[in-house]
Amino acid sequence: MENNILPIYLYGAEVLNVPAGEADLSDREHITSLVESMKSTLKSADGCGLAAPQVGVSERILIVDGTVVSDVYDYLKDFRRTMINPVILEESNEMCTYSEGCLSVPGVYADVRRPSKIKVEYYNEAFEKVTEEFDKFACRMIQHEMDHLDGHLFVEKVAPIRKKMITKKLQNIVKGRITPRYRTRQ
Repeated sequence: MENNILPIYLYGAEVLNVPAGEADLSDREHITSLVESMKSTLKSADGCGLAAPQVGVSERILIVDGTVVSDVYDYLKDFRRTMINPVILEESNEMCTYSEGCLSVPGVYADVRRPSKIKVEYYNEAFEKVTEEFDKFACRMIQHEMDHLDGHLFVEKVAPIRKKMITKKLQNIVKGRITPRYRTRQ
């Protein structure tokens, strides 16, 4: 499994700022291999979500795994999703705020306000089209990862005063002055 662990691109890497292209559903072997590598990478980094751009692949693929946060959110004990070419069909007007972190922005956490419910259409690992509604922290994880597919990071959504407070940490990430416990790339 160690061979499939990919480096996670960090804040400042260009691939994180570019909208990802659609994954080619006819290239099932590539998608399946990438998803397996992403799962290994996510597990080794102890994260709850990973988007393909975070491992340097500019394709609309994400994975979320709520099992790693099920000690806090027990309803996520069996929650895992792989989403290929996901599209948000609906968002609630009701908003909620949670503290977010990101494997591409290690050591930085901030409150982010997002819709509390979404409806998403995507292809699963069996390449079947699925439409599903999400709420609570599952909704949060998916929206966070979908931002990566659109070339955005959670730190862009934080309040201006908080952004000022984390600027030095962000600069340290760009300058390589951090050492996460997982493989990374600038």
